[in-house]
Amino acid sequence: MSYRGMICAAALCSAAVCAWAETPAERGEYLVRGPMGCGNCHTPQGPEGPDMALELAGGQVVVDEPAMRAVSPNITPAGAVGGWTDAELAKAIREGLRPDGSLIGPPMPFSLYRGLSDSDLAAVVAFLRTLPPIEHATEKSVYRIPLPPAWGPPVGQVADVPRGPTAEYGAYLAGPVAHCLECHTPMGPEGPMYETATGQGGFEFPGPWGVSVAANLTSSEDGLANYSDAEVAAMITQGVEPDGTRMLPPMPYGYLARMTPDDLAAVIAYLRTLPPLPDRPKG
Repeated sequence: MSYRGMICAAALCSAAVCAWAETPAERGEYLVRGPMGCGNCHTPQGPEGPDMALELAGGQVVVDEPAMRAVSPNITPAGAVGGWTDAELAKAIREGLRPDGSLIGPPMPFSLYRGLSDSDLAAVVAFLRTLPPIEHATEKSVYRIPLPPAWGPPVGQVADVPRGPTAEYGAYLAGPVAHCLECHTPMGPEGPMYETATGQGGFEFPGPWGVSVAANLTSSEDGLANYSDAEVAAMITQGVEPDGTRMLPPMPYGYLARMTPDDLAAVIAYLRTLPPLPDRPKG
């Protein structure tokens, strides 16, 4: 290799290292304000969108139906979490268990959050600790369905998935981090049907916008087979179909738009690996 080539290679390696040499709080900020899209539920909505003066201060009615009225809690240090230890907050995020032993209910995607790596989970907690405390009274969620004693057995150690524009890392981002698969997989009696219908879509989301239906993300003709990577990227980050049609909430487009190019490429690479499934019959 020439001297110039060695310098270029060293510069590239240095850039890669620098890109990942962030502090835990910086990594947590990227996750929370980026692909995890926590503010999509935990930041109240105003007439023009999220009320950033109340960022992550809760109070948004996320689900209001006969089975439950789920209201997001305040996750700034002024909320209940301000009195929890880091380990208690981490357990609440990943397993849905509060320090008093009570269970956090839906729609927090615990089946996927259980796969958050230890370092990413610690990073999220580190970032939440840096938020300014915002006093904001919120109502308690009401569940008219029985909740289980736990969302699963205690989670042990969860290793990092190597970062890069790979399908392997994309599976981690689309699953435990951004929980795309929870909304885009049909629901069965016991929750999302990951074993038989991952990414098939069809789940309905009623709201002020009407009813939006989760798209089919598999590699079928009904899914993403006829879309280019650039078109899929625009739909994920901008909420725009190739013909210019605006897509509906509750997809957190503004948060997903903050993904790094490599992370976005990883998600798309993973979606291309989903086995083809036709759209589910309506009704």
